[in-house]
Amino acid sequence: MEAEKFIATSSPHLHSSDNVPRAMRDVIISLIPVSLVAMYFFRLNAIFITLVCIGTAMLTEVLFRRIMRKKPSLQDGSAALTGLFVALCFSAGTSWWLAAMATFIAIGLAKEWTGGLGWNRFNPALFGRVSVILLAPWVGFLNNEFFYWRVNFAGVDTISQATPMSLLQMGLPMPNMGTMFFAYPGGGLAETSAFALLLGAGYLLYKKHITWHIPVSILGTVFIGSVVLGQHPVYHLISGGLLLGAFYMATDWVTSPITQKGKIVFGISIGILVLIFRIVLAPTEGVAFAILIMNAFVPLIDRATRRLKFGEAAMVKTNSGLAVTGKSAQNAH
Repeated sequence: MEAEKFIATSSPHLHSSDNVPRAMRDVIISLIPVSLVAMYFFRLNAIFITLVCIGTAMLTEVLFRRIMRKKPSLQDGSAALTGLFVALCFSAGTSWWLAAMATFIAIGLAKEWTGGLGWNRFNPALFGRVSVILLAPWVGFLNNEFFYWRVNFAGVDTISQATPMSLLQMGLPMPNMGTMFFAYPGGGLAETSAFALLLGAGYLLYKKHITWHIPVSILGTVFIGSVVLGQHPVYHLISGGLLLGAFYMATDWVTSPITQKGKIVFGISIGILVLIFRIVLAPTEGVAFAILIMNAFVPLIDRATRRLKFGEAAMVKTNSGLAVTGKSAQNAH
């Protein structure tokens, strides 16, 4: 009779039906509403850029994992999700090769090169998006010399209008607030409907894949800061990809803090950086830059806000040195 195999691990023991493929599937489901709104406005242009990013993401993962002699893991859905995120960060009029380049960097360098799923320090989709911004001079050269042809479908003329964030930064008249909240074809694909993003975010909160701490901290900081600085708070909240960043990018399980206190510190810091980028520096993709900057500080935040281990005693400074305090200390005596 074959001996049974037991896995011995330390307590406490928790059972959950959640796994990576199921979690990735839920996030993709939550992005369906905003993706449909984008496809309604931009038709085949949105569908094409989305397929390019998802296809590039899957091919890049297979390529890098083959090179690193690892088994491809497309079945977990992480590559497809990252590709979808990259697509939503771009406008429907983006050159196909630029979106493919951002996706290649996101999967190849930000994810697989750093160890694969769960080991990346920075959010892969934002890393890829920001990388092509920083490589703008080379991107312009490639566009002029090699990729001067583009793939556009009917309806592309609706893409050329100014984005709400640009109008806000220039102090120009803004679109109707209600229209912007429900459906407005401006900016990236994810900026077409704040309502659709909130609908998807509600689904993630319901499924307990994310908590309120980071999104509320970011949005609350931007709202209060906008009022103090004499800006229109609601327009700042529903434009410029802030909702996508707050509910989807900043809450990334790998690149965000573990503790609740750390999540709040993380969110407030991102909100402050967003305000600085938008109002003081006014560059493009201020939300992306803010999240990536704070991704680098996550280990420090986790260390500063870590909880005591079960049975561990807190240490406090006294005149004579360090002393043990708290109930655990009493039990130690």
